[in-house]
Amino acid sequence: MAGYKLHDKSSAPADSKELLENSEQAMGMIPNLHAVMAESPQLLEGYQTLHELFQNTRFNADELSVVWLSISNEHECHYCMAAHTGIAKSTDVSDNIISALRNNEELPNDKLEALRTFTLSLVRNRGHASDDELKAFHDAGYDKRHALEIVLGIAQKVMSNYTNHLAATPVDKPFQKFSWEKK
Repeated sequence: MAGYKLHDKSSAPADSKELLENSEQAMGMIPNLHAVMAESPQLLEGYQTLHELFQNTRFNADELSVVWLSISNEHECHYCMAAHTGIAKSTDVSDNIISALRNNEELPNDKLEALRTFTLSLVRNRGHASDDELKAFHDAGYDKRHALEIVLGIAQKVMSNYTNHLAATPVDKPFQKFSWEKK
């Protein structure tokens, strides 16, 4: 680890203790990402809030996984690729979809592929999208609200992906079987 502490409820700054308790209650553990983020209560709270908000968008489990794994793959985040693979499996996302996302390959479903392509374009082009990209995204069945909800997902993943890069966050034991490296 790059000098960042994995906090628990006894070592975390006072303003992070309740946030870590919330993580433990929601997930049955304190994920290492949250343990690192606890150093900054504002970062941890912001991340938890964005995570909850993004889960409450109109995207289904497959679509959430497409957005999370596409961004994390593009950002080369070892931790989030493993964790979101585990989350995808727990929400019954198909192995074909998960494998394609982990390998940055075309998805077996045209609508999901349009979501993946548009998400990656937004990440790579810092939020800029051409008229043709927007048309293809809308033609696939997504609307302006979906595009803005991807921005929310990107914000969430920037927080976690960048934190994991800074801290070299160790992958949690339940997700180690989903370890990932960029090919």
